[in-house]
Order: sequence, then structure tokens, then C-alpha cells
Amino acid sequence: MRKSIPALAAVVIAFGSFGTLGAAPAAAEDLEITEWVVPWENTRPRDPYVDGQGRVWFVGQVGNYLAYLDPGTGDFRRYELDPGTGPHNLIVDDDGFVWYAGNRAMHIGRLDPETGEIEKHMMPTPDARDPHTLIFDQNGDIWFSVQGGSFVGKLGTRTGTVDLIPVEGERRRPYGIVVDANNRAWFCQFGTNKLASVDPETLELEEFELPRAEARPRRLAVTSTGELWYVDYAGGNLGRFDPDTGEVDEWPVPGGAEARPYGMAVDDQDRVYFVESGVRPNRFVGFDPATEEFFTETAIASGGGTVRHMYFHAPTRAIWFGTDTNNIGRAMVP
Repeated sequence: MRKSIPALAAVVIAFGSFGTLGAAPAAAEDLEITEWVVPWENTRPRDPYVDGQGRVWFVGQVGNYLAYLDPGTGDFRRYELDPGTGPHNLIVDDDGFVWYAGNRAMHIGRLDPETGEIEKHMMPTPDARDPHTLIFDQNGDIWFSVQGGSFVGKLGTRTGTVDLIPVEGERRRPYGIVVDANNRAWFCQFGTNKLASVDPETLELEEFELPRAEARPRRLAVTSTGELWYVDYAGGNLGRFDPDTGEVDEWPVPGGAEARPYGMAVDDQDRVYFVESGVRPNRFVGFDPATEEFFTETAIASGGGTVRHMYFHAPTRAIWFGTDTNNIGRAMVP
């Protein structure tokens, strides 16, 4: 079942530490979305992650930098990377070190924000040319996808060891990746209609085919029930996969077949959120698995361009995202 709600967004756009523009009050069904304009133009800020101090880290994919936003002051700080790094994604560990995917430079790097020092872990083979999305497991190690090179990998953060598992077949494109409660990594094969998992002990890969051959899962989220949720970027669907039964359910998204659902996250009440990137302006959509209904469709005031990845910060009940319109955004969830 589907319930559609008109998108009458309420948004605040903040300009770093230079001041704030007010916005109209939100309609009851809308989420409160705030956006901060990144001061470095046309650098594709993306893939935010909140550290222990509440700072929102992100990469400048086109600008070759890592940076953070202080949401309290609106101030930004930037750390330069080597030209040609093409950072794609980052995550922050409990000690405050920032780990990033050097997508065009074949490495995963670790930044010490205190010193600015960067330690690089190179891919062990040139075939793994483009580390893509990183995720911590329960041991603090990092699982990652390698889209063009067609691998899923594991980096031991204490040893520096990199294990690569080939994803065999044409145009598999390993993409979105999560780790479940059993410490098993799951990822999308964006070039196909398949999901896959990797056993954390044996590194054995297992594939699961979605019923529709034309489905193209791009991002994943996992709920406390162990169910995997995916967005079908090609067909405009939200899907649920039950690893225990193999059962798959799908719901057409509110924006229709051309909505291009992309960045997604799940909150602490197991509600699923994603952004329709094929809709102008992009829309932030929420879905409640308990009622099987879409409960919000909130337009992103800057337009969004494309929202590629999202991060839920439980202490503040906020979902953070970056936009191709050069903003870092925050959606407050109910």
C-alpha cells in the first residue's frame, strides 16, 4: 500500500558562519530540513558522517578534500588531499580518525584531524582501482565495495591488511554496503539484479537474485529485524529482502518509475528514508515498514541535484546528506 503526501517543504539554508536565511514553517507531514552552503564551489560535497564531537565530516569528491561542518556555528574546516584522489566516501572511528576512500588513487586513507597527517593503505592489486563505499564492522574493521574493479574488500584497521573478494561476472558494480547484526557484510550489485553477502570468517561470497531481472539495487539499509532494504534506482521501487526466507517485497516509490531513488538510511525506529534524485527538486521520502506506508515527501529547497548517500545520527535524531548543489543537509526525523 502507498500513501502520498504533498511535498510542501520547510527549509533553512545556512551560509557557513555568514548568517542564516529564515524559512516558512513546515506542514505537519513535512520534515524539517536545514541546508548549509559549502564555501568551496562545485566540489560535490557528499557522504557525511558525524564524529564524537558532533562535527559533520564529508568529502569534496571533485575538490579533493576532506572537511567538517560545525552545525552549531556554521563554520567549516578543510583538509587537503593529493590532486587526483577523488575521495568518494568517509567514516569516522571511535578515536576520531577519519577514514576515506581514495576512489581515483587506489587507496583507503586515514586522517588524523589533530595533526593533519594521512596514512594510506593501497589496494594490493591494480585491478581494485576504485575503492567506493566504506562501512565499519563490529570489530572496527572496514568493509568496502570496489565498483569498477568488481571486488568487495575488508581492511583490518589495526593490521593494515587488505583482503579482496572478486565479484565474478560482467558489470556487477558492487556499490552500497552494510554490516548486519551477525557481522556479515551485504552489498548491492548495481549492474545486476543481485544482492550479495560475505561470511566474515571464511570470506565466502553468497549471491541472492531479486525476482525482477530489470531491478538495479544501488543502496542498502538494514533494520533491527535483520531485513535488508534497498532502493531500485532503475525502476523506482523500494524493496525489502528477508535473508532468512529469501522473500522479497517491493513498493513503487511516490515519484514513480523515473524517480531514481538513491541515498538512503534507516532510523532507530526501523523507518526507512531515501531521496528521489530523479525528481526536481529532489524529495526526501520516509517509509514505515510497520504500516507499509510512505509517511513523508519533503522537497529539498536547494534542489539537491543528486543526494548520493545518507547517515543517521541517533543522538540528535538527524539524517545528514550532501547534495550536488553544493550543500550539506540535515533532516530531523520524528
